[in-house]
Amino acid sequence: MNTLIYTSRLIMRPFTINDVQNLFDLDVDPEVHVFLGNNPVKSLEESELMLQSILAQYRKHQLGRLAIIRKEDNQFIGWAGIKLEENVRDFAYYDLGYRLKKQFWGQGIATEAAKALLEYGFQNLKLETINAAAEEDHTASNKVLNKIGMRCTQRFIFDNSPCNWYTLQKKQWLKSRNPTE
Repeated sequence: MNTLIYTSRLIMRPFTINDVQNLFDLDVDPEVHVFLGNNPVKSLEESELMLQSILAQYRKHQLGRLAIIRKEDNQFIGWAGIKLEENVRDFAYYDLGYRLKKQFWGQGIATEAAKALLEYGFQNLKLETINAAAEEDHTASNKVLNKIGMRCTQRFIFDNSPCNWYTLQKKQWLKSRNPTE
């Protein structure tokens, strides 16, 4: 997979085997995992397994989570991407997700990345629908998803946690970009 997505501040690129330490540094932080089951990684081996899962998604579906790199200094910020999710609901769907290192929270990075991913998903991947999920109590993530135009259409339970289910159709996205049409 050779996808590159650029925004004003970010480069989103495919992960490589050299990103194990980057994933570890992100996922070892307990605060990053508060809304992810409170189960931060404890070893580089766990991060390597996650990386292998990401690379397998690339091979199988030609899409997946992308490393977010800050343009100004090439620093790893976290990840964002669209992947075919088959384990959260009882059906498969194209999931928009993101995860950032704590030092980058509250800077609009998740919103910037997510907007670019919607464009990529609808324009390049030719998707008709993009979904996302966020725990009800995850205020920041719910705010990002609403801000980019996704709408909460239902609630569901995942891992004993109440979650919001977000949907955006391509036609709605196009209309929001060209409101006079």
